[in-house]
Amino acid sequence: MAETRWNHRHILSLSRFTPTDYDTVVNTAVSFDEVLSRRNKKVPTLQGKVVTNLFFEPSTRTRSSFELAAKRLSADVLNFAPGSSSLTKGETILDTAKTYLAMGADIMIIRHAATGVPHAIAAELDRLKTGVGVLNAGDGQHEHPSQALLDLLTLCTVLNPEKPSIDSLKGKKIAIVGDIIHSRVARSNIWSLTACGATVHLAGPPTLLPPEFGAGFQRSPVDPPDLQRQLVQHTDLDAALEGADFVMTLRLQRERMTQHLLPSLREYHRQFGLSHQRLQACAPDVKVLHPAPVNRGVEITSELMDDSERSLISQQVTSGVATRMALLYLIGTGGQSAADIGQ
Repeated sequence: MAETRWNHRHILSLSRFTPTDYDTVVNTAVSFDEVLSRRNKKVPTLQGKVVTNLFFEPSTRTRSSFELAAKRLSADVLNFAPGSSSLTKGETILDTAKTYLAMGADIMIIRHAATGVPHAIAAELDRLKTGVGVLNAGDGQHEHPSQALLDLLTLCTVLNPEKPSIDSLKGKKIAIVGDIIHSRVARSNIWSLTACGATVHLAGPPTLLPPEFGAGFQRSPVDPPDLQRQLVQHTDLDAALEGADFVMTLRLQRERMTQHLLPSLREYHRQFGLSHQRLQACAPDVKVLHPAPVNRGVEITSELMDDSERSLISQQVTSGVATRMALLYLIGTGGQSAADIGQ
């Protein structure tokens, strides 16, 4: 693998990623996917580095995936549990981060229910000139970069198993369905997929997809002049599904809903739930994604979720380890030691 160009100390948002950045992540993740297929799945790339998981919000897949990714790279891992931490005694979040900084943290992975917490910690670490990288593992209703990047790897691998590339996404129609307004996964995926040439169609109830939602995704300051992002909104699911190559359905985030935004779960499933029958409007070989956890029978039927011919949900989880290995590697080395991959 040739040396890569990487200019991001932190990964906080995909709004400032270029197509070259996405290509770098996919190519690096593919290299690590090959490592994970070997009998010895560990490489010494981050040996001696300390990766800290600061998860202020519950998580199963993301936290476990990052922990396994760091260990596969031979890093030392520190895990933070808010319920048994000094936060219960009044310590601030910034002071918690500085405690782990004093323990020698090189990379901090941060998940928080409030928007902007990873950015605040990154800004403080930069002010202190620490050189520590921060990776946003999900903040409030803002973004979830690593989930969108593992989704990107999953899609590229399905489209071109021999040589996954973002070029394979050009001209593809991808529908994102459900609770758009509360979804940080949707926001990150919109940035990544439209930058890679896909046309993204959003579909959801008017209460979960306000008309002005798409306005903020029209252009990024780092977009190449010839990049035209394609984003379309619908309140009718069938219009979004028509001819779609991939469909991503989202979890209803009832814990973030402060108002009665839906008449009932049964009614939501009737109008926006995915099933084999609803997919008949899509392309013949359509595949389905979901960031999980899944509310079976609400966002998607159990039969469709467990259909190995249609569902990519398990593949998304598998892609997560290789993708997060790639992100930790790129932050931890700046992409300057590509020869270490696979050694």
